[in-house]
Amino acid sequence: MMTSKPRLQQLLRPHVWKSLGATPRQTGASLRRYHGARSQELEKANALKYPRIQHRDAAPPMRIPVFREKFQHVKEGEVIEGEEVVVHGRLQSIRRAGSKLAFLVLRNEFEDLQGMCNVRQLEAAGVDCSGFKSLVQLLNKGDIISLKGKATRTSTGELTILATGLPELLSPSLVPLPFRVLDPQQRFHNRHIDLLTSRKSVDTLRLRSYIIKYIRDFLQERGFLEFQTPILAENAGGAVARPFVTGFEDGVGVGGRTLAMRIAPELWLKRLVVGGVDKVFELGPSFRNEGIDQTHNPEFTTCEFYNAYASLDDLIHLTEDLICGAASHCQTLISTKLDSLPEIDVVHKFPSSVSGSNRFRQMEFIPSLEAALGFTLPDLESSTALQDFLSLLKTHNHRVGKFPDGETPTLPKLLDDLAAEHIEPHSLTSPIFITHHPVCMSPLSKSFICPKTNQHVSARTELFVDGMEIANMYEEENDPYAQRHKFIQQATRHRDPSVRHELTAPPSKGKGDQQDDIDDVRIDESYVHALESGLPPTGGWGCGIERLVMLFAGTRRISDCLSFGNVRNVVAVSTLARVGATDTQHEHEHDGKEKAGEKK
Repeated sequence: MMTSKPRLQQLLRPHVWKSLGATPRQTGASLRRYHGARSQELEKANALKYPRIQHRDAAPPMRIPVFREKFQHVKEGEVIEGEEVVVHGRLQSIRRAGSKLAFLVLRNEFEDLQGMCNVRQLEAAGVDCSGFKSLVQLLNKGDIISLKGKATRTSTGELTILATGLPELLSPSLVPLPFRVLDPQQRFHNRHIDLLTSRKSVDTLRLRSYIIKYIRDFLQERGFLEFQTPILAENAGGAVARPFVTGFEDGVGVGGRTLAMRIAPELWLKRLVVGGVDKVFELGPSFRNEGIDQTHNPEFTTCEFYNAYASLDDLIHLTEDLICGAASHCQTLISTKLDSLPEIDVVHKFPSSVSGSNRFRQMEFIPSLEAALGFTLPDLESSTALQDFLSLLKTHNHRVGKFPDGETPTLPKLLDDLAAEHIEPHSLTSPIFITHHPVCMSPLSKSFICPKTNQHVSARTELFVDGMEIANMYEEENDPYAQRHKFIQQATRHRDPSVRHELTAPPSKGKGDQQDDIDDVRIDESYVHALESGLPPTGGWGCGIERLVMLFAGTRRISDCLSFGNVRNVVAVSTLARVGATDTQHEHEHDGKEKAGEKK
């Protein structure tokens, strides 16, 4: 007996895609029962097929957005007789109005279109009432179908395709498509379902695509060339972070070598500037073997550009143009296409221009921190800077960040944590540039003596908005002697037990060779050698794409801006799939034993 549609819906009613007291295994079992019942229903109707797409008509299928634009002026009751079109889409709903009329809603390219199947219209194509009823009963929400018909507009004003033939089932949905996914974990474990049911989820990822295109167009219009640089190399390069380490077992001169996935493309891009590419950028992935939280993921996308002969002020103005332009562009998209996302305050937070001044406020690092702490910072270049600083903090009753018991922070880490507590919150009310960081925090930046504090500071600035770092930029160090000295200082400062985990030497190497590899991470002699050929005065800029998407989409979780969530979500998908496969095998074994018992 063919399972009826109400029975199919009842199978999952207690726990469709969310836990209402049901365990994941119970939910999985219900999904498998539904899958089996739906498959039997389709097989009995000879409809469990996945046909190749065939364009039988001269004209190719019409996309739903094109259909809506082309026939937007059709009047109520009017039928465009001279043109039959075919549209494809996923069935969002099916509603029967009596025994001879049904309304379908198809979705394609994020837009919906109503379809109307009227038996009176279909009889001319040789369709009888029983065939109509059978197909309408068979179709389920989530099925992918093809519909041929003519453009019309119903009495309710809805643009509609009036079917001139029965809908064709192209790809049946064997699991139920819920109205929404409530459980946060299930949203990422079944991301495809989340995107089908949550307009905000898909609009956030669409916004990401639009932002990437905007940045690429913005830079190319200003003469920048996009290049691709290595992801795998012996040296992760370009930032202070723990890399992911792998090995290459084959290849002449490479086999058995330890390789690292890049933490930034910076050093490679600056080599290109040395090679004569005065304006270069790259949009691509970087990898850091560090923690996961609401704003960090080990795998992320960055945009970095390098502009020869650009000063820090040039970078600031260019950043203001890019961020404010992107905000305006995103707001236009939100008001027209991505209406599930919150409005952006373009007028007050991201103005298109401010006559005679910068659009964003600037705060110098050391003076701002001194004002917040209530004392003058010690000489940050002295050998006792960290001890002197910690002593002053204790004297003035300031806590020293969140560090594990017994662990002494490095000076850059201490300064970074204090800035996060006392300076960065100013960006919650309006965007700010934090400028002129201490040199120990910026080993790749040019530096100078600050006339206000007499401290050695870098020609660097960071843009913060809503408490998040959005962009980082500086005038690049192009003196090979100064750069090597800074690399050595950086290596000395970070030579502690945690550094030894950054690279694992191949088994054939001895302890001394392993330490050499660690030092090579800090002192990139090949880059210093490239500087000896002459790097012009250059401005460098970097931005995390996910941070921009978070900012303009109004979300506080980086996982929302990644197609399949953070690394934890991605790994969980495979783990749950293995559990599901094991459960299915156990069910089959159990069914086999029951059948064997019946035979006995």
